[in-house]
Amino acid sequence: MIAMLEYINQKKHEHIITIEDPMEFIFTPKNCLISQRELNIDTLSYAAAMRSVVREDPNVIFIGEIRDPETAEAAMNLAETGHLVFSTLHTRSAASTVHRLVSLFPSDIQESVKDRLAASLLGVQSQFLVQTSDKKERIGLFELMLNTTAIKNDIRKNEGKQIGDIIETSRQHGMITHIEYAKRLLADEKIEESEIDWLL
Repeated sequence: MIAMLEYINQKKHEHIITIEDPMEFIFTPKNCLISQRELNIDTLSYAAAMRSVVREDPNVIFIGEIRDPETAEAAMNLAETGHLVFSTLHTRSAASTVHRLVSLFPSDIQESVKDRLAASLLGVQSQFLVQTSDKKERIGLFELMLNTTAIKNDIRKNEGKQIGDIIETSRQHGMITHIEYAKRLLADEKIEESEIDWLL
């Protein structure tokens, strides 16, 4: 996430606002104007910060974590008004991210949440860190879902029940599952199979 924001900082001319708990990385502005907020120091809550953030005319907003319906609602509102919003959820896959986001809301409005999410979501990157073969460091194990027409339809109708299958058959769009990524790391001898037994 930080790498993506830093790429924007280097390559674009935007106003980036981050709302974090805690602030883990201090950006040095390059081509972007960057404003960073820390929970309980600069703002009382994610929801409060996001209500006021639009008055600062940002292009890109990073929300450290979506923890409750208020934050999820504010994040979707910002995305729907044309802002590029980055955030994190504690989930195990792209499909479970969609399910978790929808399940934050009361059941009587979940159908409209699915429609909104399908319309505004760009993609989901899911990651685990696993031990490298030399046991000296950890390496990312990724899954990437991009919001294609098939994904949009699945979010609206099935709340992500077929997302894993769609990712698996959408390599031409740049998508990849955790399992496929793990197999690449195994083939390159970057990790050992014992590290990913739980996945395979």
